[in-house]
Amino acid sequence: FRKPQIFIPKKYRKMGFPFLRSFLFVLGVVGWLYISFALAGPRRPMGMDKNTIDVNDIFIVMDLSRSMLAEDLTPNRFEAAKQKVKDFTALFPKDRIGIIIFAERVFTLLPLSTDLELINKMILQIKLGPLGDGTNIGDALALAVGRLIQSQAKSKVIILLTDGVSNVGTLTPLQAAEMAVSNKIKIYTVGIGGGKDAKIPVGPNMFGVQRYQVIPGGSVDEKGLKEIADMTQGKFYMARNNQALQNVLNEINKMERTQIEHTGKIIYQELYFKYLLIGVCFLVGVELSRRLLLREGP
Repeated sequence: FRKPQIFIPKKYRKMGFPFLRSFLFVLGVVGWLYISFALAGPRRPMGMDKNTIDVNDIFIVMDLSRSMLAEDLTPNRFEAAKQKVKDFTALFPKDRIGIIIFAERVFTLLPLSTDLELINKMILQIKLGPLGDGTNIGDALALAVGRLIQSQAKSKVIILLTDGVSNVGTLTPLQAAEMAVSNKIKIYTVGIGGGKDAKIPVGPNMFGVQRYQVIPGGSVDEKGLKEIADMTQGKFYMARNNQALQNVLNEINKMERTQIEHTGKIIYQELYFKYLLIGVCFLVGVELSRRLLLREGP
């Protein structure tokens, strides 16, 4: 029975334990680790890039009741209003714009934002139907007022686009207007359509002919919308065609803007070069030691 033995060639026995070779190997590994970390793009946050911008704070409050399908505007009231809201954001890219939609229920589609791309994406997502069939003007205005109360801007504006009469909700439109007055918020009211003979499509008959129904509840509450605008020192407009909303946009553009602090992107100190240099120095040092001390060629 023979005991196990380890055979070491003579040239390695003279060298003893290859400590230097192992040490250089470790240094090489450390060098590659530094380089790998540098490739990951290390950086240290140094703070926020802050500047000031001049803004109005504007909430667009848009009616999504079923009557907005009426075709007295082209192609219908709903699509015409959406297009005007999109045009509005293009005219005022520096203003902070929020969007509230309502029918029987109310919903904040977008808080105040200066992100024009995001605003346009949210506008494209607006659909009729999910919020019911009523017209809850009072609660929609109250929600917009609540969103604007904390605003630092001097010019705080609500633009109400509706084609109906308020018929549901906790608050009446006038109660919401009183809240706006106490918080120095102007409400511009825009009545959309308003034709007494306006009709909405209800689907084709058995012969494929499109059928229409007279809008339930009649036309726009012009008196109520004008009263809301007058109470809040805003203005009332009737948009009986696709161009009428332009008057509102021009009016708001003349208002005094407020300079507020705007927080931009985070400023970083890039550290990749530091770690890349350390890693390269380790590798160069290992290669020089291998050639000069160990007498190894490439």
